[in-house]
Amino acid sequence: MDSQSNPAGRVDVAGIGVNAADRILLLPEFPHTGGKMEIREAQQQLGGQVATAIIACQSWGLRTRYAGKVGADAIGEAHAQAFQRAQVEAHLLRVPNCRSQSSVTLVDQRTGERTILWERDARLAIRAAELKRRWVSTARALLVDGHDAAAAACAAKWARQCGIPVVADVDSIYPGVKELLEVTDYLIAAEEFPCRFTGKRNIQEALQVIVRRFGCRLAGATMGARGALAFTGSRWLHSAAYKVKAVDTTGAGDIFHAAFVYGLLRGWPVERTLDFSNAAAALNCTAVGARGHIAGLKEIERFMANGPRCLRPPQGTKGRKRSKPASEPRGTQAR
Repeated sequence: MDSQSNPAGRVDVAGIGVNAADRILLLPEFPHTGGKMEIREAQQQLGGQVATAIIACQSWGLRTRYAGKVGADAIGEAHAQAFQRAQVEAHLLRVPNCRSQSSVTLVDQRTGERTILWERDARLAIRAAELKRRWVSTARALLVDGHDAAAAACAAKWARQCGIPVVADVDSIYPGVKELLEVTDYLIAAEEFPCRFTGKRNIQEALQVIVRRFGCRLAGATMGARGALAFTGSRWLHSAAYKVKAVDTTGAGDIFHAAFVYGLLRGWPVERTLDFSNAAAALNCTAVGARGHIAGLKEIERFMANGPRCLRPPQGTKGRKRSKPASEPRGTQAR
């Protein structure tokens, strides 16, 4: 296992979850079945939900820790070097004779929307027995994703026992996700997850079910150009998306979660935190890659003050509170 600096010292946020290497293909449009298409540009970049979020948190001045698995290959070494450059305390479990997780990301240059094709060796799954309690207990917040839900739930239980808030980034129904939600304080899910998980057709009903069933302090979803919707158990909050010229939406959700953790640790009202998260995610879409443009705090604040918003509320939220007024009809946000 590779460990870098400040072993189990105090940090602001600990992240346990996925890392990846993305081969990003920029295309004139999304390919049709049976057709051929020239690639306009290809790039190789690092990504992964929690890995990217932790890099962003560190760039904003938080003390961070990351734990995850990589193969004993060049990609694994690249991750180690990236965390070292960013000054993230990284605990990388290396799997011999195994390739690190990788993906091919197809980006439609007309809209910036992406489609991700990924592969992951089963040996890269994080097991609860491989985690160390002190990685969690010495943090002020915990960020996890749902890929290795059993391990994430174990870490979340430790966090709850220590009074540490847990933020979960869940995009699909992984084995063990129910147990993870039982110890999650703040769920920010992909748009499709709440309805798929609960069987409800309406996202508002689905989020209500999740909060009432699992006792989350907040359950929310990112919904692209329609912004982000969240339910606290007593209040609905809708934060309108910010309008940008999207180059690549890869990593927008990762940056959204990083910004949500940042706002949580700053003690901001949820409305401001959602706006900050939307703004940071939108700015990241203006460049290629999951970490294409992790904007600085001042740039995000300026964009929040002056950036155009999108008037596209989620269906069924009329009369529910927006965190800010919206103005423009089109924009980009995390999914």
